[in-house]
Amino acid sequence: MKYPNLEAVIETIRILRSENGCAWDREQTHKSLIRNILEESYETVDAINSGDMNNLKEELGDVLLQVLLHSQIADDENCFNIEDVAKILNDKLIHRHPHVFGDIKTNDTNEILANWDKLKAEEKKERKSLMDGISKSQSALMTAQKISKKAVKVGFEWENDEQLMECIKSEFKEFEEAKSFEEKEEEFGDILFAVVNLARRNKIEAEQALIRSNNKFMARFREMENEANKPLNELSFQEWDTLWKKAKIKVKERE
Repeated sequence: MKYPNLEAVIETIRILRSENGCAWDREQTHKSLIRNILEESYETVDAINSGDMNNLKEELGDVLLQVLLHSQIADDENCFNIEDVAKILNDKLIHRHPHVFGDIKTNDTNEILANWDKLKAEEKKERKSLMDGISKSQSALMTAQKISKKAVKVGFEWENDEQLMECIKSEFKEFEEAKSFEEKEEEFGDILFAVVNLARRNKIEAEQALIRSNNKFMARFREMENEANKPLNELSFQEWDTLWKKAKIKVKERE
């Protein structure tokens, strides 16, 4: 199986990073590209959520560009190259899918995921705690859900939703009772962490849920801006409330 376009773009990146290539590309380092790979990843999520396949195709290309750039930078520094990246990925996929490439039998996805975690733990023997290996660079919301999922795997979990809801209520109460800014900040963080557990228990990705709510709010606010017959900062609370209710209906009708 051949992929001429993939081979061509790998060569293009090599040329851009070469002595006679592009000054900007040659100046880039792993650290200078951090912002780029994060932005391209989030733009890919936006494309997925929009359902625009042409946009998704383009954004995946931009993510691939980041992978190729980092690989070429590493190659220039005699560390590794794109072939090494592909090999380590392929080896990992084969090792973690013994039910496909080996003789392990599984009945459902839960067994597959449990076996994946077992094999991953064998690969990462240097990790002493369940909390090791959690990315410090992803969003705090994603980190919270990852921490929660890891803790639950060894039984650190509420017995039922009622217990969790009581925990959330108690966190709100502690926030109300907090005196200093530092205490309020800490208790607010506890509220968010508890609510993330509510998402996990209901198989909701908290990050995606918040992205959806952000987009919904922005759509409604834009609708209010369009409907307002005077400057927004001159609106009374009642006028805001009326506009908001109208905006909710109109945005819902367009969905």
